[in-house]
Amino acid sequence: MIDWNRVKILRTELGAENFADVVGLFLDEMETELPKLPHADTQSELVDLLHFLKGGALNLGFTEFSELCQDGETKATGHGPQDVNIGQIVASYHQSRACFVDGLDKFDAD
Repeated sequence: MIDWNRVKILRTELGAENFADVVGLFLDEMETELPKLPHADTQSELVDLLHFLKGGALNLGFTEFSELCQDGETKATGHGPQDVNIGQIVASYHQSRACFVDGLDKFDAD
């Protein structure tokens, strides 16, 4: 669900303080953008939103969530929004977020 090697590399590259800022920004962006998914009115809007979510997720190691966003982006591009399982994408984010936050606590304790 989470690529902890990616998290470790990013934290090492940024330093603990900057990493915390990036995590905060990412979580804020996800909480702002994710609720827009069910209300994306056009194919283009949905594709753009999924692409944005996927990019942020990849940067922070949310592998399952990013893969579902990629799959949704591909389906929306090829077949339209009706083939995108938005509920699954949203659920994956919330599960990934919980796993990530819990893992960060353990990560910080090391």
